[in-house]
Amino acid sequence: MKLAQMRNRAKVGLALVVIGIVLGWRSCSRHVRAARLLHRFADTQSQPAGIDETSFMLDAPTGPTRAKIYSPHGSSGLPGIVIVPGVHHLGVDEPRLQRFARAVAASGITVMTPEIKELTDYQIQASSIGTIGAAADELAKRVDKHQVGVMGMSFAGGLSLLAAANDDTKKSIGFVVAVGAHDDIRHVARFFAKNEAVEPNGNVVHMKAHPYGIMVLAYEHVDDFFAKDDVPVAHDAMRDWLWEDKGPARELEKKMSLAGRAKFDLLAEPPPVDPKSGVFPEHPLSNEIMSGLEMYGPALDAVSPHGHLASIHVPVYLVHGAGDDVIPSTETEWLAQDVPKDELREALISPALQHVELQGEPTLSQKWDIVHFMARVLGEAENEK
Repeated sequence: MKLAQMRNRAKVGLALVVIGIVLGWRSCSRHVRAARLLHRFADTQSQPAGIDETSFMLDAPTGPTRAKIYSPHGSSGLPGIVIVPGVHHLGVDEPRLQRFARAVAASGITVMTPEIKELTDYQIQASSIGTIGAAADELAKRVDKHQVGVMGMSFAGGLSLLAAANDDTKKSIGFVVAVGAHDDIRHVARFFAKNEAVEPNGNVVHMKAHPYGIMVLAYEHVDDFFAKDDVPVAHDAMRDWLWEDKGPARELEKKMSLAGRAKFDLLAEPPPVDPKSGVFPEHPLSNEIMSGLEMYGPALDAVSPHGHLASIHVPVYLVHGAGDDVIPSTETEWLAQDVPKDELREALISPALQHVELQGEPTLSQKWDIVHFMARVLGEAENEK
């Protein structure tokens, strides 16, 4: 999961200006809490007082996995929410995830962050869905509720929606928040390959995809991208690159064949594109990516919410960054069509977000949209039974 800090002025403005706006509203308290939550998260030095943090091993279908609980000190009977981290090797130890979990806990909610082993290894697998369901079951027991919320970040957002639609995993899920989520990994892979995203109405949006995305895709299918003799070294080099250990990755690259080194270079640093030109040529490996979609088809369908959400019977909240260059915001447009209409509470696409990161200095209207969205999520948590 990646969440960047806002400028100091924006951080202060978010808390103070919005609080002033909502003072006369019936839902004043909830909006103020949402503003404070976002203010705490945006402040990288924030250390909310009175938060107990506990680590434990969660009994997941794939075996024991690490998890953390963040809870307000001395409180009981609070609502709960599972925050599922996206693709990142640090898992539950990722600093921005920890800061967000503390900020949510400080707003009066018990938070669990389960480590999804597959996502820490940059693998998007159906087995992760069971871990999400197990985390919801465990947190519901701990807070003595029948159900708790689940908030999934990035690819974990799509997996969280699938968990809420699956009869084997949905029992303890009371609502879902999907942040920068995917609807169909086929769409996302096409975006990586062609630098274009397709809206539900068929309109094509041209934009440059972040090279991180195609590296993740190749890492998961390294056997298909590299010659047999290059596979072990290519795997480790890509892992180091994704971990942002670029020096070691380049040293490993030297051990590959010339063809392997050329391919690694294209994955790591594809030819530059001038976004001002409005021309976004296909990735040099586009043909390999697109031909692989048929080969990976069933596995991709199993981790794609598209066509699998009819059995969701809990409230769903969707939020996406308008300029997301990892998972394009068109995916939330697709999700808004796939989620049953009676359950879709909100689908917000905001210029104030970049993938799952706060960015720049939002306008007052954009600040309000984000605060209002989070206030509705807090309200949903408070309605847990």
